[in-house]
Amino acid sequence: MDWQQELRDAVRDPQELARMLGLEPSQLPALPQEGFPFLVPRAFAGRMEPGNPRDPLLLQVWPDAREALLDAQERLDPVGDGAARAAQGLLHKYRGRVLLVTTGACAVHCRYCFRQNYPYRDEPHALDAWRPALAHVAGDASIHEVLLSGGDPLTLPDAVLSRLVAQIEAIPHVRTLRIHTRLPVVLPSRVTSEFCQILSNSRLQAVVVLHANHVRELGADVAKACARLRSHGVTLLNQSVLLAGVNDRVDALEELSHGLWAVGALPYYLHVLDAVKGSRRFAVADSEAVGLVEELRLRLPGYLVPRLVRELEGEASKTRLA
Repeated sequence: MDWQQELRDAVRDPQELARMLGLEPSQLPALPQEGFPFLVPRAFAGRMEPGNPRDPLLLQVWPDAREALLDAQERLDPVGDGAARAAQGLLHKYRGRVLLVTTGACAVHCRYCFRQNYPYRDEPHALDAWRPALAHVAGDASIHEVLLSGGDPLTLPDAVLSRLVAQIEAIPHVRTLRIHTRLPVVLPSRVTSEFCQILSNSRLQAVVVLHANHVRELGADVAKACARLRSHGVTLLNQSVLLAGVNDRVDALEELSHGLWAVGALPYYLHVLDAVKGSRRFAVADSEAVGLVEELRLRLPGYLVPRLVRELEGEASKTRLA
């Protein structure tokens, strides 16, 4: 089965996932009446532990009625994407780099997603519509790196990605293409030979930033996908989110760093939670987060200790906490 068919076949009913895991509704949080849709690839669901309502992978995707509540500390746009919109589909927050919001589609709907309320309908939906954004990049010689994000850019077909990459590499002062994606982790079949060739044939230095939060996300199929990317000269980094009940123990973070290194990805960022609406159940106190990273430094070589950061609207870079 190819990756597009796998995506079409993803689980879209939380009750179906509960049945797959042998869980009763009474063992799980009550579901919201509406809101952020449910979506989980079967490959990712297959790594969850049957009969465990506290499985760390399940907790990341299970909808919760508390998502309808807006805490005083929460926002619909917690990182100020709207204020950073420099052109249709383009966010320009930091000097030297810009981010293209390529699509609103993902392969998995993580319940802590900071962009779940982003107005994707207002962004480009065809290659020609990217012209104003690319014109902004071409007109600013200080921009050396373009990030593809979303949603998830790897939900786009290879043919579309190929044309978009070609348009970016035609801008002489752009040197690096960075792709932020969860698909090599949750849907590793997406890492096709055609996609790898797009990156290896480009003059741009390719960096793929994965998103894994727990070592159990890194199965043998993920290792193969990462090996394929690395064999095509792609640099692999990982960014995680610190999530209560998922990875807020030093043992879990240590195992994740070792697991990432084993598949060839360098732990890069550990984000404290972006306070998006309905996410309070995942929050970890800053003091606890700092303590976890300090303990990691005692256990791991420096290159395996991710930087603990928070993204704040209007700041010139990520704010480092530890």
